[in-house]
Amino acid sequence: MLRDKILILENDNASRAKLAKIFQNKYEILEASSEKEGIEILRKYVSSLAAVLVNLEIPAADDFKVLQRLSEKKFVNRIPFIMITSENTAEYENKGYEYGIVSYIKKPFHPGVTKQLVDNVVEVFQYKMQLEVTVKSQTEKLKKQNAMLTLMAEKQKHMNDILIDSLSNIVEFRNLESEQHIKRIREFTLCLGTSVMKLYPEYELTQEKIEVIGRAASLHDIGKIVIPDNIILKAGKLTADEYDVIKSHTTKGAEIIQKVVHIDSKAFCDYAYDIARHHHEKYDGSGYPDGLKGEEISIAAQIVSLVDIYDALTTKRVYKAAYETDKAFQMIVNGQSGTFSSKLLKAFTEVREEFETIVKKYCDD
Repeated sequence: MLRDKILILENDNASRAKLAKIFQNKYEILEASSEKEGIEILRKYVSSLAAVLVNLEIPAADDFKVLQRLSEKKFVNRIPFIMITSENTAEYENKGYEYGIVSYIKKPFHPGVTKQLVDNVVEVFQYKMQLEVTVKSQTEKLKKQNAMLTLMAEKQKHMNDILIDSLSNIVEFRNLESEQHIKRIREFTLCLGTSVMKLYPEYELTQEKIEVIGRAASLHDIGKIVIPDNIILKAGKLTADEYDVIKSHTTKGAEIIQKVVHIDSKAFCDYAYDIARHHHEKYDGSGYPDGLKGEEISIAAQIVSLVDIYDALTTKRVYKAAYETDKAFQMIVNGQSGTFSSKLLKAFTEVREEFETIVKKYCDD
């Protein structure tokens, strides 16, 4: 709505007439000589007022009480209020600013100065109001765009999850792993990763990173899809050549992720590649395929290495029976199933009970 009116809230008839004459050619002038009358006009014309010129020395007023009441009714926030006064003290002016006054018209009036002052105040206030409207409009537009992007991201994540689950289930469909293996690996990884994050901030893990690592862990054995059944399903002892073929699932898996898995998340692909290739590396350097040692092995690969061994120990495989969780725990912490860092073992010890709960929750039928 066009703001083309000025309210002069002044009990002195002569002052009110002088001010009306100054602005009559540019604005429609509304006059009030009392607080009650002024509030009635404000309520009726609040959206079309360009400014309010107010003298606090009106009947029934006590210092700044009129302005306080106008402020409480939210009028001061919606229209620029300019005080008419003959006071010159800084204390008096500061008090007005505290209540929302934006400027002062000093008596006696100088028409040119008074007109320019009010025009400047109105122009700035209207620019501010327009800016607020623009910002609000842009904010709403950004909110809608962000909501759309969030929805698209959620849909993309859902599709990615379907792809990840489908790829990881290929191994299960060949009866190479137990039905719940992938679920346990993911839950173990989230659990141990969170423990490492809390204990060792130097690894710079975050909950977001751990979630990605947990998803990437699902593809740790994807390379087994290229291993012949007669080798991977063999119940007896493998020959040296057969064992070399088995070990190649790490490099084959990394190649599959690099060439076949197309997911719009570099972090996920990097973690998945690293985990697939290095989850059989050992902290003492005795692992494969690259013989990495110590902290040369990423913390993500270290975590998945431990949880993969724990799951292998606590579940039945074609070549072995399942161990009890207590036995599996002791085998890992005592180094019977390979060497792990003291930090990782400490984090593992902290979540021993959580691991046992996961085993029960996702036990094989």
